Amino acid sequence: MKRFYIFLLLLSSVLTAKAQFGGPSITGKIAGTVIDSVTKKPVAYASVAIYLSNGKAPINGMLTDESGGFKIYNIKPGSYKLTITFVGGYKTKTVNPIVTTASKPDASLGNIKIRPDNGDLGEVTITAKAPLIENHIDKIVYNAEKDITNVGGNASDVLQKVPLVAVDINGNVSLRGDANVKVLINGKPSGAMSASLSDVLKTIPADQIKSIEVITSPSAKYDAEGSAGIINIITKQKNASGLSGSVSGGIGTRQNNGNFNLNYNKNRFSLSANIGGNLTWPQTSLTNFNQTITDPTTGEVTNNSATRSSDIKRYGTISSITAGYEVNAYNSLTSTFRYNRGGFNQTGPSTNGSHTTGPDTTYGYQYTNNTVQHNLFDGFDWSVDYTHKFHKDGEELDLSAQWSHSIVNTNYTNTYTGESPYDPQRGINDGTNNEYTFQADYTLPINKLLKLEAGGKTTIRRLNSDFDIFGTDLNGDGDLDNLLPDLSNIYDYNQNVYAGYTVLTFTLPKNYTILAGGRFENTTINGQATTTDQELPPVTQNYNVFIPSFTIQKQVGTSNTFKLSYSKRITRPSLTFLNPFINMSNPQSESEGNPDLRPEISQTIELNYNTFIKTSVINFSIYYKHINGLIESILAPDVSAAAATQTGVGTLSTYQNIGSNNSWGSSFFGSINPIKILTIRGSINAYTYSPDPTGFFAADHSSQGTYVQYNAFGMAEVDLKSIVGQVFAIENSPRRTIQGTNPSFSLLGFGVRKQFDNKKASIGINVLQPFNKYKYFNQNITSADLVQTSSTAFPFRSVGLTFSYSFGKITFSNPKPKNGNNPDEEKQDDQGGPGGAPAAGGSTR
Repeated sequence: MKRFYIFLLLLSSVLTAKAQFGGPSITGKIAGTVIDSVTKKPVAYASVAIYLSNGKAPINGMLTDESGGFKIYNIKPGSYKLTITFVGGYKTKTVNPIVTTASKPDASLGNIKIRPDNGDLGEVTITAKAPLIENHIDKIVYNAEKDITNVGGNASDVLQKVPLVAVDINGNVSLRGDANVKVLINGKPSGAMSASLSDVLKTIPADQIKSIEVITSPSAKYDAEGSAGIINIITKQKNASGLSGSVSGGIGTRQNNGNFNLNYNKNRFSLSANIGGNLTWPQTSLTNFNQTITDPTTGEVTNNSATRSSDIKRYGTISSITAGYEVNAYNSLTSTFRYNRGGFNQTGPSTNGSHTTGPDTTYGYQYTNNTVQHNLFDGFDWSVDYTHKFHKDGEELDLSAQWSHSIVNTNYTNTYTGESPYDPQRGINDGTNNEYTFQADYTLPINKLLKLEAGGKTTIRRLNSDFDIFGTDLNGDGDLDNLLPDLSNIYDYNQNVYAGYTVLTFTLPKNYTILAGGRFENTTINGQATTTDQELPPVTQNYNVFIPSFTIQKQVGTSNTFKLSYSKRITRPSLTFLNPFINMSNPQSESEGNPDLRPEISQTIELNYNTFIKTSVINFSIYYKHINGLIESILAPDVSAAAATQTGVGTLSTYQNIGSNNSWGSSFFGSINPIKILTIRGSINAYTYSPDPTGFFAADHSSQGTYVQYNAFGMAEVDLKSIVGQVFAIENSPRRTIQGTNPSFSLLGFGVRKQFDNKKASIGINVLQPFNKYKYFNQNITSADLVQTSSTAFPFRSVGLTFSYSFGKITFSNPKPKNGNNPDEEKQDDQGGPGGAPAAGGSTR
């Protein structure tokens, strides 16, 4: 018994000691950058191995990344040696000793030079150059920083060159012809983009963008929102030790851009800051508008026409600061604050005419409408991320939270001269959006053949839209200070989305890989007008959706890949689509939301083939997409009030679930090098539009049959080392709706860049649309009682000078994206209208 008590005492002492001094021992990392001793360029994909100083077997290792960098974690205090090998290219390099201690667990080796091996294997040239387009199992990556014609542009310009992506004249983004696309920045949503995506994209300088990821069949770990898929914009960040940065910009006849990056990395702490801006010169567009409306009750026919000249000037700035700290090899914290501000001012007169004839009456008007409009958007995104790595390699827990705040303000004035049937008015629309996101993601490699990913997310959105319209003051002084309660609206909108997911990755024999998962999302929506003059109905919705995903990939040899995938997506209608308030900011083209609108549900099956032939790459896909509850804007005559008062006949647009759509599509992109200095790249995506409208929407179906739509891109690049030249062309077909077509888009451009000082500095020239000053955008809408056409000429020819300069150690690396996703992306309005202020309710979704 005495021995038993002694044993208990010893066991208690051991446990107490472990509790006081135990736990994971201090570990650090060994990091560095491998460069060519002759060319001073980074060496990618070199083998790095870590040994004990007197050991013969490696204890850890990795390959260098595209920038020659490496970081090897889980290094306990001790003495080590490091070897770098690149068979057939460089002589083996050994660094010994490398000493780490408990007080200094990290060792930063800086630049490690290795000598080319020009022995028996002959002269070998190693080039660490990433291709412009890469294909991964779950995404396509466009390396924007490799494209010299992007310098001096903005994010919208860059997206036009991404495979499968199209951008129209208004900056609206679509993926494979579907505008319901989710756009993220570094894997996270932005409150500014949820408020005004097209405007914010124009404020992001192209020089901030490293790459763009396109995910057409997202797995269940991604939010289900966005029937088209996900576009993830990756910004430039640097992992160089010490201080580094760059400055770049462009001055042109259409727009001017500037961008500044500053990065600091010391031991476990990193800090990066960025600021960029965009300013356009005033641009004048010309629009001709014609509309014929038939009143089915009285037989009256109204012809409306307008000729409008509009001057527009845009400006914007976006800045961010990111701080990161690696507590140890297992725990790290990162926080990012991003601020954006921008807007545009639009002014111009329109000459309008309206003539109505009927069995018993004839009347008409000729008047001029002068519009002055100011638009402002402002906001920030603040995120905090915590990552815990477990002792098991690959096991990881990520916790993240984000607060997005944005405001959009539209202030317009409409005045009339001549025989106008409309009263002058002034409108102010203030929209506020606060979004709070909380997310947890867990990754566990169960064994070499199976990996588990699971997580959950909560998104809380609080939106408010305050829309006030003022008319002429009662004292007769002409000031527009009299609030019109019947035309004004205050609306509160709450949306909560709760989600959980599980994804399994199977690595099977014979080079098969399977990704299978499921996601469950619950959505609650409550909308209520706080003003009672219109007696608007509330919006109350609560629905669940299960989102399965499946991908199977087969690797054949070293250069051929086949992939079959299935995905399901949802598009939730936004606040603008649900709010039943009638927006009368343009009395001849009014709009209202539909509180009974339901979400779109899409399902896509895709078969993909990818191959590499020497330096060439070919990627080909065929896919089928089925959409239930297709949402489109329906334009109809608004004749009831006009028939009674003879104050003018216009249109009213509403959003409806018109039915379903079945679409077959095919996409191709490839790259070839016919000679060493020449690279030719191209992509094309073609798909069908064949809607099946239900009920009374069949009467609006003027676009009968099946239509083929497409978007294409081609580029040729000549690389003479210090001088690089490119030429590119874009062609997008008109986009169909059940009532007609929206404008097509095409563009031609070229650029030349000269590099200096070992590619640290460059100057260049970019030219867009050299042979035509204007581009014309035509829209056609037809229904049983309505025919509408419009043509807008917009100046596109531009010439710009670009420059860039980098200082310090420039070693770019991809930031690690989280699965922070925006709960719903706003659908774009398909309908146009005559001269006057655009709908001012676009501040919230």
